[in-house]
Amino acid sequence: MSTKNIEEKQYLIRFKADTKSHLTVLDHDICMTKCPSKICTIFCPAEVYKWEGLRMQVGYEGCHECGSCRIGCLYQNIKWEYPKGGHGIVFRLA
Repeated sequence: MSTKNIEEKQYLIRFKADTKSHLTVLDHDICMTKCPSKICTIFCPAEVYKWEGLRMQVGYEGCHECGSCRIGCLYQNIKWEYPKGGHGIVFRLA
């Protein structure tokens, strides 16, 4: 039985991104003023959230759909929905 590191496991994941994000930061001011640690940039395994300048950028195209952002944001400032049918993460077995 072979063991794979996290990078090898993530290589097996493919994405079919929609043109509209299924992730929404509800209020960028909350991120800027109330959340100095920007914790969502740490807990997301896909590194979807990036703080750039004065707002949070969301790279939804690489979302693993794990739902950690639904529970990890201390201010419940991230809206997470399932991607539209036929879009989102696609797992490959290897």
